[in-house]
Amino acid sequence: MRFRSPGMRPVRAVLGHVRGAPGTCLWLAALFVTTIALRHMSPEFAADFLRQRSTNIHELSANPRRVLMTSAFWIDGGSWLSYAVLYALFHAPAERWLRTWRWLVVAFGTHVAATFVSEGALLWAIRHDYAPRAAVNTLDVGVSYALAGVVAVLTYRIARPYRYLYLLVVLVLYGAPLLDRRTFTDLGHFASVLIGLAWYPLTRGRGGAPWNPADAARTAVGRARGGFARRPRPGFRTGRPRRAPFRNSASPKRARP
Repeated sequence: MRFRSPGMRPVRAVLGHVRGAPGTCLWLAALFVTTIALRHMSPEFAADFLRQRSTNIHELSANPRRVLMTSAFWIDGGSWLSYAVLYALFHAPAERWLRTWRWLVVAFGTHVAATFVSEGALLWAIRHDYAPRAAVNTLDVGVSYALAGVVAVLTYRIARPYRYLYLLVVLVLYGAPLLDRRTFTDLGHFASVLIGLAWYPLTRGRGGAPWNPADAARTAVGRARGGFARRPRPGFRTGRPRRAPFRNSASPKRARP
């Protein structure tokens, strides 16, 4: 019989998570290292350092391959912990569902395509005097385009009719800022959602039933009730009388007349 220590359960859970989504875990690890590195830079040096790895018009014209790769490993604003939560909620389930190479195509493909959409719109605005010439050097790094694409492609993982509600929420969350602020970054985010939805052919033929939120909620409630259910006390058996703590082996003497 193989003995398993209860203290190893968290370790096994972490290892199982890493094996199921290795790309997500490696990406998060790289973001952690680069975030720590940025904190040890001066603000002026960090801004110039990130600008050289930014997917702005100037760098895309000079070094498109390099900046498209390096820009996806830096976080401009926000905390690493918040991204870790988002990666666990969206990237990891998508990678386990699509497998690593399909998930990578969705994430990196969306990152590249949305970058060209947003920067192409900015270039058009500069040429028609709707944006200043200095905008060619705008700082543009981060992983939000890839995240938006993965959030969108997970629509096909959810069972009907809940997927339509999920899609509506995603469209509102990414469409409302575009209508309000009308920035080129917001345009890139909304384009990422549309590009993520266009990856539907990669989702076809994936095994397993679609994720049903109602079934998941019922399972969670059932587990919660089972965890709080009252357990029988030691020594108590259903259908049998409870034994006395001490048993007298001597029979009682009858009184003589």
